Formats: sequence, C-alpha cells, structure tokens
Amino acid sequence: MKASQLFFPTLRELPSEAEIISHQLLLRAGYMRKTGAGIYSYLPLAVRVLKKIEAIVREEMDKADGQEILMPIIQPRELWEKSGRWSVYGDEMFRLLDRHNRGFALGPTHEEIITTLVDADVQSYRDLPLMLYQIQNKYRDEIRPRFGLMRGREFIMKDLYSFDLDDAGLDVAYKKMYSAYRAIFTRLGLDFRVVEADSGAIGGNESHEFVVLAESGESVIVYCDQCDYAANIEKAECILPENSEPPQPLREMEKISTPGIRTIQELVESLGHPAHEQAKTLMYMADGELIAAILRGDRELNEIKLKNALQVNELFMADETTVREQCGAGFGSLGPVGLNLKIYADPEITRLQNFSAGANQDDYHILNINLGRDFVPEKIIDIRNAQAGDFCPHCGGTLQSTRGIEAGHIFKLGTKYSDAMDATYRDQNGQDQPIVMGCYGIGISRTMAAAVEQKNDNDGIVWPLPIAPYQLIIVPVNSKKEEQMQAAERLYREFASRGVEVILDDRDERAGVKFKDADLIGIPVRITIGPKSLQENQVEVKKRWEKENILLTMEQVVDYVLEILNRA
Repeated sequence: MKASQLFFPTLRELPSEAEIISHQLLLRAGYMRKTGAGIYSYLPLAVRVLKKIEAIVREEMDKADGQEILMPIIQPRELWEKSGRWSVYGDEMFRLLDRHNRGFALGPTHEEIITTLVDADVQSYRDLPLMLYQIQNKYRDEIRPRFGLMRGREFIMKDLYSFDLDDAGLDVAYKKMYSAYRAIFTRLGLDFRVVEADSGAIGGNESHEFVVLAESGESVIVYCDQCDYAANIEKAECILPENSEPPQPLREMEKISTPGIRTIQELVESLGHPAHEQAKTLMYMADGELIAAILRGDRELNEIKLKNALQVNELFMADETTVREQCGAGFGSLGPVGLNLKIYADPEITRLQNFSAGANQDDYHILNINLGRDFVPEKIIDIRNAQAGDFCPHCGGTLQSTRGIEAGHIFKLGTKYSDAMDATYRDQNGQDQPIVMGCYGIGISRTMAAAVEQKNDNDGIVWPLPIAPYQLIIVPVNSKKEEQMQAAERLYREFASRGVEVILDDRDERAGVKFKDADLIGIPVRITIGPKSLQENQVEVKKRWEKENILLTMEQVVDYVLEILNRA
C-alpha cells in the first residue's frame, strides 16, 4: 500500500476527550473516529488489526471444535422474560419497540438466543456435545461511556457457547476453552494473567478472566508470590491469619463527643486510634431493605461480595435521608451498637478488641466496642477487598497486586439458562435432561485497545508483530529524489512478492513527519532510504521496539527483515 493512498488521518494535538493512552493513540494515529458517545467508526488501520485478532481467535476456536454461526443483534423481549433477565439486566440494555409495539433488545449478550436455537434442534444425547461461536457487535447502554473502546456502547465480541450432557462434559469444554484462550493471548503477543473471577450478570458457578496487564487498567488483580493463585478483587478470598494477639480485658463502652469528625482519617488524627483499630459502618439498600455492613476502618468494602453473599438482585448505597430516618444519624456517625437493622460483619471484626465506631448520633462516637457483648451481627461474611500483603487463600503465601484490562472471560453456566428456558435433551433411558452449558467471551475491539495500553511509548503505538496493521514501512527521505524512490520501489515490490504487508511512504512530506507517523501508527519495522547510505548501497533498518538503527546493504536487508517477521 502506498501511503499517499492510505487513509490514516493522524493528529498532532492530543484529543481533549481522550483520558487514557489507548483512546488518545487510536484517535491520534488515525485508527478510529468518534461518531457519538461510546460509538466509534473504525478506519482502515484499525480494521486490519481487528481482522488479525479475529483470525487468531477463529483459528483457536476451530481447533477446539467450535463452529461459527451468526445470530441476530435484535432479540425478542419474550426470550429475555423467559430467562428472567429482562428486568434483572438493568438499564445497560438497549430496549426498543417495533411498529406493532412489541419489545426487543439490542443484544448485550446472546445466552437467550443460543439456548433457544439449540433447544429447537437438539433432541437426543447423540446430538451433544456441541460448541457454537460467533464474532459480532454487542450493545450496552453505559451510563457514562468513557475510555474509548474500553467502555463503549457498541463493541465487537467473540462469544462461544458449549452444550453438554453433564458436568463432566462441561469440565472438558471449559478446559478446552481455557487452553484455547491461553493460546490466543500468547499468539497476540500480550502479557496477561488468568484470574478467578465473579460471574456477574451472566451467572454460573465458576469463571476465569483473561487480564491483559497494564497500569492503566480498571481491573485490580491479586496473585500469590508462591503458587499460581490469582483472582480479581471482586472474587479474591480474604482469609484470617492465625490470631497471635493476646486477648485484652474488655473495657466499658464510652460515648465521646466528636464534633465535625466524619471520616476514619479524621478520627485517627483526633483520637490517635489507628484505622485498623476502628470499624466503619456502611449502609446499603438490598432489594429494598436497609442493611448495615461493618468492616475494619482501613479496609474497602467489596460490593460484589456483599451482593453475592446476600443473594439479592439489587444492591446500592443508601441515601442519607433514608439512613437518618432509620438510624437517627447521618454518614460519619454510624456504628453497630443499638442499630435496629441486619448487620453483616467482615471476619476481621471478630479480631477487633475495644474498637471505636460511630454512636448513631451526630458528632458522637463510641469507644471500646466488642462483638458479641455490644452487638450481634446477622452473619459474618467476607465482604472486603483483598489487597497486597494479604495471605494467599490457597497456600498461605503473600498476595501481590497489579492492574489490568479484562479482555476475555469464561463461565461455567451449568443449567442456569437451560432450566429457565426448558432446554433439554433425551438421555439413553428416554428421560428429558437439562442441557449443561458454558459461555466464553473475548472482547475483540477491547483487546485491540488493551494491546495499545500495554504496548506504547512516548512516540506512539508499539504493536506486537502478530496484530500490527502492516509489518513494514519503507521511508524514502526525499520522495522527489529519483534514486531514492527507485530503490524504495524496488524493495517495496520485493517485499510484497514475499508476502510482507508493506507500506511505501511516497508522500511529499519532510522526513521527520514520515518518521513521526511511522512511530505513531506503530509499524514494527522501518527501512529508511537516505542519500548518504544509498551512495554505499545501504539502507537503515529500525525495529519499532528498539532505539538504534542498523545499516544493511540492499542485498542483505530483505533476508534480515524476513527473519524478524518470521519469528512472530
């Protein structure tokens, strides 16, 4: 491809709406353009990257016995009502009415469609196992679309669904997909971790995320420094170490005046009590019921754990008006003593002795509170975020933490959808049995953005070779000089004949502009043809991920570049 014909409108200025590096670089490098909030048009360079990601995904899905299909984006309301998710899924679902006032949704996911599809044609145990997948756009009405492709309203996704006779069959399918996903992200050239994860709105009893490591990632994951345990903080178990603290004598509770003090840190500064010797009480509405969650003052509550433990459909922080009506005080003065609500306490509260918390009276706190004597929780449950320094729940090692971007997620659904939608097969005894399902997704467009988040420098994108839009760019320093263009054309034809995806930058631009564009769009290898080196029949070769150039003869350069590309 000649650069003069290639549509890649680069930007010199940083786009004002772009908050993270992938959003900035994909706009600046001419990979995409914003159409609306959370909606983007992909330009030629992006399409080439996306197709390469899709090709790797397809190869591994096919190798694992997946068969590609294509399902409709518009999904009838009655299917979602049958599964029970029409009301549960929430405001993220795009809902619409046709001219006959019938309800539909733009598909955020396809469990309902695929379950109905398979149920209609799978009759016997002889028809299973089965693995079907598609690569298609998905739609979610994000409350605040941001971060470019990371949190958009329209995105490209691969979703595969497995159908088996029993849990043993599901285990086989799950292991196949686990291995296939590891192969995919390895082939993409990305640094990633596989972590235990929460199943969320998809459901099921086991799931793993494939997280592309990047400091800008929204996901926080913890991993053990001694074994292979890893989990995102929504799922990571928190265990209590052996109690080495000697018991203290229980002191009498004391209510003290704390005017203007609302936060744990203010209480630390006022009383000198460390945060880990305090408790904080948080108020939530759980399916319409006000409940209290109590944990150590230096910990963060994990809403996913709390929601799962309570087995509720809706959980959100209560507003201050509701809290005042039922508790007699506002935020910053709440505590467990005398609270006429269900209290859910984190296990670490059982280790606190003579701790302090709010008095349920504005501007007052209570000292020397003890669980059991002064309050009794409804239940003691793990409701906090794991963090670096915690004990590994598997081997007792020390947890470390890092950040990343969820690019793939696999789920064991079991019979969640087949039970709800009456999807059955007939076994060897002629009895109807529910089909056992799994669900396996990869965000194609999200993976492209994740690659940019991980692979970039001050000059632009540094694509891994397997997914770069083009492998090589040839840059004559001065396109008006005939000898430079002749040499560039000769190399361009030679590489193209060898199957190399190559750009010839034939634009009438300054050399500096060409170099900046080549680095910005992230082409892995650059050959520069300048007047001085050409006098000695030489060209400069630069790998995008290295700083130094090397000089090679025209005869040497083809084999050298081919060797680099063949390593990918």
